[in-house]
Amino acid sequence: MDIATIIGLIGGLGVIIGAIATGGDVMLFINVPSILIVVGGTTMVVLMQVSLSDFLASFGVAMKAFVYQVDDPRALIEEAVILADVARKNGLLALEGQEISNDFLKQGINLCVDGHDPALVSKMLSKDIAQTIHRHEVGQRMFKNMGVMAPAMGMIGTLIGLVQMLANMSDPASIGPAMAVALLTTLYGAIIANTFANPLADKLARVTELEKINRALIVETISGIQEGMNPKILEQLLSTYLPAGKRARDDDEVAADA
Repeated sequence: MDIATIIGLIGGLGVIIGAIATGGDVMLFINVPSILIVVGGTTMVVLMQVSLSDFLASFGVAMKAFVYQVDDPRALIEEAVILADVARKNGLLALEGQEISNDFLKQGINLCVDGHDPALVSKMLSKDIAQTIHRHEVGQRMFKNMGVMAPAMGMIGTLIGLVQMLANMSDPASIGPAMAVALLTTLYGAIIANTFANPLADKLARVTELEKINRALIVETISGIQEGMNPKILEQLLSTYLPAGKRARDDDEVAADA
């Protein structure tokens, strides 16, 4: 579970609600017509931009921002070295039944054990990566669209409220509700865009980026194992997927152990 996403979402909303609560009656900031315009309008407009299946699937993708845990690439490298050592000493069939923590790595190892050609294995894994990235990008794009449309619907609500207010200037009792719609729709649109939709899209993009790096590392691992690469050489090759700072630190630890 990604604690940062949960803390950020709850904290952002908490700060806004706290500021409202300390300034007076919270109920002043609840307006049903404004909610209908912003939430309902944003949902309908975003639905126009994607298919229904993509719209519904995007919420499943969104859960990755809260519960998905990206594997530590250093742990993947350690596991890759162990698997490469087993394959080099005992053959690819010895990898069958090996305990593997990452599902994508396990999929690649199973393809190796089944005796598929390296080029075919690489193609199948690359296709899997492309499809996964595509699904993630559809979800990111939907939430980006939501981040754009929510303030736009808020502006529409503001204009509606202003028209209603100006049309009834002779009736002082109608000015207040119309002004509430005008202001609260803008507020709701800004809250949806800046505390939910845009941050969620950015977090999903980051998760996708990290997962893409890990999967590229795994494809390199499978290729090295099929080629019978020396585990130490494979470890050095895979370490290039780590940030430079982590590689340098790992090298220092190796030197200290020696």
